[in-house]
Amino acid sequence: MNYRRLGKTGLMVSEIGFGAEWMERHTQEECIKVIDACERNGINILDCWMSEPNVRTNLGVALRGRREKWYIQGHIGSTWQNGQYVRTRQMEKVKEAFEDLLTRLETDYIDLGMIHYVDQESDWNEIINGPFIEYVRELKNKGIIRHIGMSTHNPLIAKKAVLSGIVEMILFSINPAFDILPASEDIKAYFVDEYDASLGGIAPERAELYKLCEQNDVGITVMKGFAGGRLFDEKRSPFGVALTPIQCVHYCLTRPAVTAVMAGFDTPEQVDDVARYETASEAEKDYASVLAKAPRHAYSGQCTYCGHCKPCPMDIDIAMVNKLYDLATMQPEMPASVKAHYEALENTASKCIGCQACEARCPFGVKIADRMVKAAEIFGK
Repeated sequence: MNYRRLGKTGLMVSEIGFGAEWMERHTQEECIKVIDACERNGINILDCWMSEPNVRTNLGVALRGRREKWYIQGHIGSTWQNGQYVRTRQMEKVKEAFEDLLTRLETDYIDLGMIHYVDQESDWNEIINGPFIEYVRELKNKGIIRHIGMSTHNPLIAKKAVLSGIVEMILFSINPAFDILPASEDIKAYFVDEYDASLGGIAPERAELYKLCEQNDVGITVMKGFAGGRLFDEKRSPFGVALTPIQCVHYCLTRPAVTAVMAGFDTPEQVDDVARYETASEAEKDYASVLAKAPRHAYSGQCTYCGHCKPCPMDIDIAMVNKLYDLATMQPEMPASVKAHYEALENTASKCIGCQACEARCPFGVKIADRMVKAAEIFGK
């Protein structure tokens, strides 16, 4: 298992994580077996947004005696009322539910205290200007949560969180289908049966978000990485082709600032299947060729940092140069950290000889040689 630094939290988390939502429909014994399989595969981060009491208790039992091996994303604002899940900002209910989370997980701290499910601007404003954020800060000051995170599906709200300086990491919905859609305050908009034919490439607000997270050292953990399984079925996929779990994971992990993909598991076998990403071949990870050949292709001319351009005769890491170029050009003044990362590359864009062999391999028709010239100009070498 590979481990990545989760932004400014400094936590080294497995790039495959455990989104425990599906454990609600399983017994305690089954939950323990899935946790065992996760540990066997080196997975060390778990997301628990669920408020249902039994699943919290079962996870607590499964983690008993090994709590220190896990980083937990525990959600603040996810409550259980009258036998059902309710997202709320009513502080009495919020506090009661979070204390219940600690009790049932048999722990006295949560590594990542997640402000739960903020998709609307009005909700963000209420949280950031009221008692909710005061409670979250109080929890952090007392060490009950170690870091402040937030979950959202809306890139515009995620951007507000990143720029606030309060949120250290975000749980965000990422997959090739969601990435082409414009921002919305309604999660249902991401699960429509058909997409507008005019949509193409990564939506600008989403591309900007990933770059802002990278620049501000706000790590991303990913939810909805498989679009609820739609991407595995060519009939349900908006592209008209099926992707594999390994391809979906690789897509997510090639986005700037992404640290871990929180996959949902029903069985130990499913854990093993997704964790096989760590030993998969480049051909198995290749999402780009599949998308480029799709009948409803949407990524022409846009670098997705997929790495198809390799190998370069001058041994330039073309995908990384493109990523740093995009980061450098999104603001009027280039961040010093971006320039430093570029200068640390063994071979920079100035080494490009313009052979365009990389362009022949690019599934999306990116004018790579031109981008290398521009990168060399703005970085000064």
